[in-house]
Amino acid sequence: MDRIGGTWKMPILWRLKEKTMRYGELKKDIPHITHKMLTSQLRELEKEGFIFRKVYAVVPPKVEYSITERGLKAIPVIEVIRNYGLELMEEMTVPNQ
Repeated sequence: MDRIGGTWKMPILWRLKEKTMRYGELKKDIPHITHKMLTSQLRELEKEGFIFRKVYAVVPPKVEYSITERGLKAIPVIEVIRNYGLELMEEMTVPNQ
């Protein structure tokens, strides 16, 4: 859990589970994350082998992020945690976002 724990790593992996995304797409899709935090979390996930960063040699720079096999193995764990959180929200009558 140390590798995928925290506030932002699981939401990042969850979004990359089905498609490759650019930095700006991730930033738009994850509310309230700062540029600094997104950058640091992406770097850590890449370092740990959960995501792959592909840089294209174009101007302006184009970078895409995709999930690796190791990252895909974490998805079932994230799904269990997510479902548990949704159940808790439902019990407490918190609106689902």
